[in-house]
Amino acid sequence: MSRFPVLLAATVLTGWSLTASAVTVVPSPPVLDNKAYVLVDYDSGQVLASSNPDLQLPPASLTKMMTSYIVEQSLLSGRLKETDMVRMNESAWCRGSSAESCMYVPLNGSASVLDMLRGIVIQSGNDASKAVAEHISGNEGAFAEVMNSEAKRLGMKNTHYMNATGLPMDGHYSSALDSAILARAIIKDSAKYYPIYSEKWFTYNNIKQGNRNALLFTDPSVDGLKTGHTDAAGYCQVTSSKRGSMRLISAIFGTKSMNERAGQTRALLNWGYSNFETTALRPGNQSLATTPIWLGKVDTVNVGLTDPLQVTLPRGQSAQVQTTLSVSPNLTAPIQKGQVVGKVIATLDGKTLVERPLVALEPVEQAGFFSRMIDHIKMFFSKLFK
Repeated sequence: MSRFPVLLAATVLTGWSLTASAVTVVPSPPVLDNKAYVLVDYDSGQVLASSNPDLQLPPASLTKMMTSYIVEQSLLSGRLKETDMVRMNESAWCRGSSAESCMYVPLNGSASVLDMLRGIVIQSGNDASKAVAEHISGNEGAFAEVMNSEAKRLGMKNTHYMNATGLPMDGHYSSALDSAILARAIIKDSAKYYPIYSEKWFTYNNIKQGNRNALLFTDPSVDGLKTGHTDAAGYCQVTSSKRGSMRLISAIFGTKSMNERAGQTRALLNWGYSNFETTALRPGNQSLATTPIWLGKVDTVNVGLTDPLQVTLPRGQSAQVQTTLSVSPNLTAPIQKGQVVGKVIATLDGKTLVERPLVALEPVEQAGFFSRMIDHIKMFFSKLFK
């Protein structure tokens, strides 16, 4: 069994390297009349443009993104089933007032969890939001505790929920950046249910209502997520758009009208797509290198990425990116498939753009006793002669 000693840090440099590069000048983002906004690249989470991204503001019905996220995660975990029936108690019931958005489930009636989810996302139903909150946690206050726990887990540092709907309450706030973080989680973690956010119409109780996201009807690249409005919050919107391989998320708080929130979202997305591009640097689930391994039934293991490595940069800069594979020294069996064995680093002009875990693409079983003894001896001498 032949072996090559593993270096202290086995590093392979790949990618492109240029001796000189032109400076890419990105035009300033559009001037927008609102209280706060962000434009975020979905793949990396990189903020491409922002104004007051961490300002704590009333989120209005953007709150319902967390309500729907919890419902979706409960469905995916098996805690809820799509066909489970949710009762409309008087505390959640909408009395038909035009002052609030409603799904219009009758008092003491019931609807399936899946219908309630559509009522939350498409119709922005306050009644549906309260009903599922009571169904999951017993009451809306207890459900708000779950919402805050999820917000903390996702890294939403400027968010605190008091209810499931976004109706004004002291201590109920979020931020543009936090809303984008939540949108990324919905798209990634709730992929099975994310298509609901692009549905334009939903009919329940013989009442047909359109999605409040006007861009779904005018921009084919837009496939979600949510709008909101109260007098305190103004007109707000979180939007996801995908053009080619690039997905952008915008969050806008505190515009003056429905037309303004749609127009500002459109302007921000167009600016992002005009000035940035997403480049796939390395594929996912493919071998990027083969590295030696000690004490195993085989001498080497293939390593790679679980998901493709992508970066979003100003247009024209992608050819200047370098990627480096850094493998942990002295890997020993047993190795599990998916076990982290190093990292992949993408850099531009010496600055780190993104890091991703490098993982073993197959398992490696431990060798027999005598083979391991021989390897231990070789490892000992390899360290002596470093």
